[in-house]
Amino acid sequence: MRKRGILIVVSGFSGAGKGTLMKELLSKYEETYALSVSATTRSPREGEREGREYFFKTKDEFEKMIAKEELIEYARYVENYYGTPKAYVEKMLDSGKDVILEIEIQGALKVKKKFPDTLLLFVTPPSIAELKKRLVGRGTETMEMIESRMKRAAQEAEGMELYDYLIVNDDLKACVEEMHAIIQGEHLRSSRNSEFIQEIKEELRKI
Repeated sequence: MRKRGILIVVSGFSGAGKGTLMKELLSKYEETYALSVSATTRSPREGEREGREYFFKTKDEFEKMIAKEELIEYARYVENYYGTPKAYVEKMLDSGKDVILEIEIQGALKVKKKFPDTLLLFVTPPSIAELKKRLVGRGTETMEMIESRMKRAAQEAEGMELYDYLIVNDDLKACVEEMHAIIQGEHLRSSRNSEFIQEIKEELRKI
């Protein structure tokens, strides 16, 4: 039987390609991973569906979830709340799936504080010029919004070294394999296998 899954937090600059990377990883290894669905108070964008991209909540509903401690973490970002519902994550981890949370840096550090075993991954493009090019290439935002995201990136960069691994998203396929290898390697970390180590020691003592 597969062991309990690992909790993974993926953060990165807006425009670094986190969403595309997650889609590729989950599509290639769908039996291995589950992407946690966040709750948010922002309005749904075109094509987004309740329970798939997000659980859409009113401000009042979200604040009740905070009060009842039903969230692993939550943060306020550009006037909206975002948070991770606890029940869904626990259910997936218990079933043996590695659960990925795609959240902002402030939320990521809160999760790491509460759950020290969490694996933190930071996604970045190969350069800042490339980041700006990708944001402009989306064609969905004004130059003012892009400038605001670049300023936000400068703040986020201050916390990059607090992450366990840096994922440079240059070639998408290579990046997916790199991320998968890092996560699967984590399952073999000795601190995650203390029970197995104890069993080995016990058996050796009997010899």
